[in-house]
Amino acid sequence: MKHLKHYVLAVVAAVLFSACGTTRTVPLTGRKQNLMISDQEVLSLSASEYSKYMASAKKSTNAANTAMVQRVGQKLANAVQTYLTNNGYANELQNYAWEFNLVADQNVNAFCMPGGKIVVYEGLLPVTQNEASLAVVLGHEIAHAVANHSAEQMSKQIKQQYGLQIGSAVAGALGVGQNAQSIAQIIAQQGLQFRNLKYSRDHETEADHMGLIFSAMAGYDPNAAVTFWQRMAATSNNNTAEFLSDHPSDETRIRNIQSKFLAEALKYYHAATGTTTTTTTAPKKSATKTIKISSKKK
Repeated sequence: MKHLKHYVLAVVAAVLFSACGTTRTVPLTGRKQNLMISDQEVLSLSASEYSKYMASAKKSTNAANTAMVQRVGQKLANAVQTYLTNNGYANELQNYAWEFNLVADQNVNAFCMPGGKIVVYEGLLPVTQNEASLAVVLGHEIAHAVANHSAEQMSKQIKQQYGLQIGSAVAGALGVGQNAQSIAQIIAQQGLQFRNLKYSRDHETEADHMGLIFSAMAGYDPNAAVTFWQRMAATSNNNTAEFLSDHPSDETRIRNIQSKFLAEALKYYHAATGTTTTTTTAPKKSATKTIKISSKKK
């Protein structure tokens, strides 16, 4: 009887999960994802958190750097919107209200909220050094938004929590537990964590891939990604081993860019600019420190 109850719980949970949420295809990569939270819910929570952050943040007074961030960001946004329009995602354009801000903070950091609210910290600019490298960062951040990584991570948390609660509810019907908490309550508990949301290594790698192509679509040479990540590695004080980290190591990240992503991105770059370039030669030895550029604080 005990085994039968466990089987019933598993079957009911599987049926409920298969009936809930929506299935979406990630642009560019074609990966399928199941989302338990709607675009409206994500955007509402994101807008609220972003407003609170900007109310307390100090915007940069450097007009030239601010203009650069906005210029590069808007070029990327335009490229992304053109791609989405031309590839069957035009209905998703309503989810983006692009905004690019440079804030007076010396941390080496940047983040993007769902809906296209992007913040760059002044401390990042000495590492980017040029617009092409800044485009690598902004493309990566925009990719997190376009791929709905925040909604996917929140959906994972909902499944983990709600799955246990579904089990409790069914078990309760069998006389062995208590009722479930609503999904709305779970969403509310997770709602103000976008800037600190942990992305998986798979998400970070997907953002590297998509972001590199977005920057290439906007006319920025994707070769800049290799030298940028090498500079980032040199500035890192984080010695966390890759298998203990949510992010790929710099060595893995650079290797992926060179061996998996760069050739594809260069095709988009050539199409956007009408030029031809060669790929950056792989470094003999890369740093192994972990760098975190994502929609969370780094």
